[in-house]
Amino acid sequence: MKRILITGANSYIGTSVERWLSKYPNKYKIDTLDMTDETWKEKDFSEFDVIFHVAGIAHISSDLKMEDLYYKVNRDLTIETAKKAKAEGVKQFIFMSSIIVYGDSYSSNGIIDRNTIPTPNNFYGKSKLQAELGIKELESDDFKIVILRPPMIYGNGSKGNYPKLAKIAKKFPIFPDINNMRSMLYIDNLCEFIKLVIDYEENGLFFPQNSEYVKTSEMVRLIAKVHGKKIVLTKVFNPIIRLMFRNGVIKKVFGNLAYEKSMSNYDKGNYQIRTFNESIELTELESERSESSYY
Repeated sequence: MKRILITGANSYIGTSVERWLSKYPNKYKIDTLDMTDETWKEKDFSEFDVIFHVAGIAHISSDLKMEDLYYKVNRDLTIETAKKAKAEGVKQFIFMSSIIVYGDSYSSNGIIDRNTIPTPNNFYGKSKLQAELGIKELESDDFKIVILRPPMIYGNGSKGNYPKLAKIAKKFPIFPDINNMRSMLYIDNLCEFIKLVIDYEENGLFFPQNSEYVKTSEMVRLIAKVHGKKIVLTKVFNPIIRLMFRNGVIKKVFGNLAYEKSMSNYDKGNYQIRTFNESIELTELESERSESSYY
């Protein structure tokens, strides 16, 4: 039985992975750790085989007052946690980094390949990349480091652009039809990938993503369809939107950002267990159930 400690208690990803692995009570024993204060240092890490480090600041901010906090939490706390894990005999340390470490360094067509050099352009990306570099120095035969650089993660309860687009899909009858290509990762696919990484005691750098690329307008259309609504996709607004690509939010929604497919292959097991269409239906139906139970 693998003993796993998930840092970042109550986080979306941490809670999802805990729930996923709990389906196999004979294989995994799971504990969580809140790292919002210094008491985490009192936790005995020697009880665990694996640390899944999710604790961190996940949103992007341009507020310079936040810069020190990003480095303190995303970089320094990660390295400190990894050092403690190694010193206390943990065998595997899994770190949630992000595609954000590439900043704008990917090619003009928006495709990232294994030769793409990360050049983050904000302190969220910089703090994640510096954390990666810091923990890699600790790697040894007895202390395996796994770094995950996922694209946008989505599912019921996720934050970021997905819930914003879902609201648009349910409210508006038209949406811009722009041909773009984005890598995304459904939460179940991520959870299954982490399970496999633990099972096979992996080390290294990984780029999990869904099996299909996503077109933003198609995603919005599918979300609307789940709710019994029809959206008209139109190219009328495309010239205006393309002029607005300097705006970070517009580029994030309608621009290209994708991993080259072969980077995400995993030959020891299939983690892409949900298709994109299935993931949208599951996300929206689960969201409806959550909302109805809340009220």
